[in-house]
Amino acid sequence: MEPFQDYLPTSMKPVPMSSTFSIPRPVRLGAEVYDWLLKKLMSLEIEPGGRISVDKLARELGVSQTPIREALSQLEAQGLVVKIHLSGYRAASQLTRKQFDDLCELRLLLEPAAAARAAVRMSEDELGALRTLAADMEEPVPGDPLAAYNAFAQQDARFHGEVARASGNALLHDIVTHQRVHLHLFRLRFYTRVTQDAIVEHARIIEAFRQRDPEAAAAAMRSHIEKAHARFKDVFDS
Repeated sequence: MEPFQDYLPTSMKPVPMSSTFSIPRPVRLGAEVYDWLLKKLMSLEIEPGGRISVDKLARELGVSQTPIREALSQLEAQGLVVKIHLSGYRAASQLTRKQFDDLCELRLLLEPAAAARAAVRMSEDELGALRTLAADMEEPVPGDPLAAYNAFAQQDARFHGEVARASGNALLHDIVTHQRVHLHLFRLRFYTRVTQDAIVEHARIIEAFRQRDPEAAAAAMRSHIEKAHARFKDVFDS
């Protein structure tokens, strides 16, 4: 496991004083530990089902258990970490083919309908915020490609969550966001073409929103979900 400092900007790296790792202060320790753990989980360096020792991480990163537990709680809420009674934390299992197909089926039932409702219900402010988010997703992120990929996965989840929110149906929004589809899908493989294709497909959805065309919005969302399913299914087919 490579040193935590490898993921920090040069200006934040401490001068080595001992063989133990340390994190420079002051920093947002919980956020830094979260980012580091997320990368390990999404890259499968922490294997699905693998045990995550709080004590071991505290020693390796040179921090107290508090920011580690904060990060693990956040990852647990996102479904990437599971807390098991009397056993501690483990990395969540990878999606099975059945779960993968079921998620796609559920999304096709819900998200095109949410997009159709959003096309006629969303405010201009909501549309503007969605366009800004989509534009941000187009911007290349310098540095580690895997970190950028992970960030895109979270932005993608936010994009779909905001569409569901704009539908005006709070229950639909809760279902879409709580499935945590996007982090689990992006965790299946590191595939940069995913981000390029998704950007184009998001643009078609937003254009339908701009036109206030519910049928076009539903069709664009349906196409996006079907293509996302096709992009990742070869993980199971290979």
